[in-house]
Amino acid sequence: MELYKRAIEIVDANLIHCLIPIILILMLVEVIFKKRFETKKALNLIRWTIIIYTIVTFTFYLIGIAINPDEHAFINRATGPYWWAYWIMLLSALFLPLTLFIEKLALKFWYVLLVALGMKSGMYFERFVIITTSFHRDYQPENGNAGLIETMSYGIGIFFIQGIIIALLTLGIFEIIKRKKTGYNNT
Repeated sequence: MELYKRAIEIVDANLIHCLIPIILILMLVEVIFKKRFETKKALNLIRWTIIIYTIVTFTFYLIGIAINPDEHAFINRATGPYWWAYWIMLLSALFLPLTLFIEKLALKFWYVLLVALGMKSGMYFERFVIITTSFHRDYQPENGNAGLIETMSYGIGIFFIQGIIIALLTLGIFEIIKRKKTGYNNT
């Protein structure tokens, strides 16, 4: 379970937090260069990454509940005084990404950007629920505000730079693949 948590942290830090700038760069490249680059293929890759990440995260969340049924955090957060924030988090971080199974929506840049914004807001609502319910019950969360402070200190700029690099690398890889295919077809 510890390995899973570390893997999710790596994916969170290196991909999920960078979704918005990745999609914005893909949109910009699509607008400027029209059909020159494989932006739709890159968007499809992002789509499946979001879907797989959501399914894996939700599966391990359910496994965590099954392993430790004595912990009533789920019930307390879903029905407690901040239930509305919990359900917004659940809807935006779980159910909204699963709408990417609908291919007509998933092929639109604006919709994938909306899903990424929803996932991001869902993560912040999750932090809000955890911290607020902890303070409401008059105890400090296990790690305090370390995660929130760490994210804030890391900076939004780093995520944008990382998102730009990931988007350009993805487009570059798809361009190399496209050129190799057309190069082999011409010979």
